[in-house]
Amino acid sequence: MAMLLLFFLLAVSVVSADEDAFIGVNLGTDLSNMPSPTQVVALLKAQNIRHVRLYDADRAMLLALANTGIQVTVAVPNDQILGIGQSNATAANWVTRNVLAHVPATNITAIAVGSEVLTTLPNAAPVLVSALKFIHSALVASNLDRQIKVSTPHSSSVILDSFPPSQAFFNRSWDPVMVPLLKFLQSTGSYLMINVYPYYDYMQSNGVIPLDYALFRPLPPNKEAVDANTLLHYTNVFDALVDATYFAMSYLNFTNVPIVVTESGWPSKGDSAEPDATIENANTYNSNLIRHVLNNTGTPKHPGIAVSTYIYELYNEDLRPGSVSEKNWGLFNANGMPVYILHLTGAGTVLANDTTNQTFCVAKDGADPKMLQAALDWACGPGKVDCSPLLQGQPCYEPNNVVTHATYAFNAYFQQMAKSPGTCDFKGVATVTTTDPSHGTCIVPGSVGKNGTIVNGTSLAPSSNSTTSGCLSQYFHGDGSFTSSVIVGILVLSAVLL
Repeated sequence: MAMLLLFFLLAVSVVSADEDAFIGVNLGTDLSNMPSPTQVVALLKAQNIRHVRLYDADRAMLLALANTGIQVTVAVPNDQILGIGQSNATAANWVTRNVLAHVPATNITAIAVGSEVLTTLPNAAPVLVSALKFIHSALVASNLDRQIKVSTPHSSSVILDSFPPSQAFFNRSWDPVMVPLLKFLQSTGSYLMINVYPYYDYMQSNGVIPLDYALFRPLPPNKEAVDANTLLHYTNVFDALVDATYFAMSYLNFTNVPIVVTESGWPSKGDSAEPDATIENANTYNSNLIRHVLNNTGTPKHPGIAVSTYIYELYNEDLRPGSVSEKNWGLFNANGMPVYILHLTGAGTVLANDTTNQTFCVAKDGADPKMLQAALDWACGPGKVDCSPLLQGQPCYEPNNVVTHATYAFNAYFQQMAKSPGTCDFKGVATVTTTDPSHGTCIVPGSVGKNGTIVNGTSLAPSSNSTTSGCLSQYFHGDGSFTSSVIVGILVLSAVLL
């Protein structure tokens, strides 16, 4: 990277590297399709998420976030921009109701005025900068302007000719907005908010962009994209789009406005037209994105400069209109269960629900009882799980139903196999969770016991003289009284994740 400093174009940049980058999450546009605000905050705290972005200023959510220290970005919805942008008093009233009513208990640190206004609500564009200025003036009047920054998120589509990045520029039809906007951001010490979606660039490239390049996967040097003007090498789409934004600002003579990526992610499910919207790809993208951001890697244009990023989004939005993929950008389902377990070893603690022993394998809600019984029999037999705690009189016998017993056996096998991929499936009747299934005196393998120690989950195979190995009938629930699965609906992780 040292050779990059030889390029005059890079040397003149004065973007600051004062702060480390952070990873935040977007809560999504429909709070009614999520757990309660207190449950959402419990998940944020358990996952050590310290930055969250709302798409409005929901009072119940802001109250739930009070006294947590979590840094919150609130938003002026698009349908309020016209009113606020034409009236200083309307802006002041908005700040009074949605900010002053909650600080300092709720740690509001930014206000996003609208979302992708230039591309989704162009009729509000003429008053957009006025709206930002009026909101900022209200903050100045309350002596909050240093604590709370004001900006507005843009779609990356406002940037034309994004590769090579050095040739990128903002759509010139928006210069009457972008120039005063950047002047405002510069003068107030704020940052440009940009939404970066390599998924869409990949989908729209008709095969020109390799999937690995979009997913941050390692590329051989001869496959890296090279900007012929700067000779900078790009190993992923994300960095190229961020640098295109830097260059577009430079084109307008702004070189000291930092960037925050307000949305980025990858859908975990799509219809037949979106074959690469898969759990594996979503996991790969978001895991690599988190690692990339938290390592303070920066971009080729600005190595080591923080590019803080908000993942889109915390929860799937099952009721969201549109394509299948539109509903499936979340890290968690609406019931609090993780869509997938991120691969974050070595990436810090935020969202690191796979870097501790606090992941478990449980019977899937609504699974067929006969399939559960068959899987239970296999785990306690060929699977070599020590199922003696399930015998009558033992700690995990009660409640005596196939769901609870299967959960114990599935999890014991999962821990025994060091949580290897594919070891929590059991023909589709099991799923991974971060909710500890221990109950009463039954402490499952991998759980934190009452003394704070981890129950060993790596040596659960029965001994050669075990009386339970292969005795499948001891775990058969043949009275026909199968009890429905009861799985905690909201994820509340152990404090060990903190």
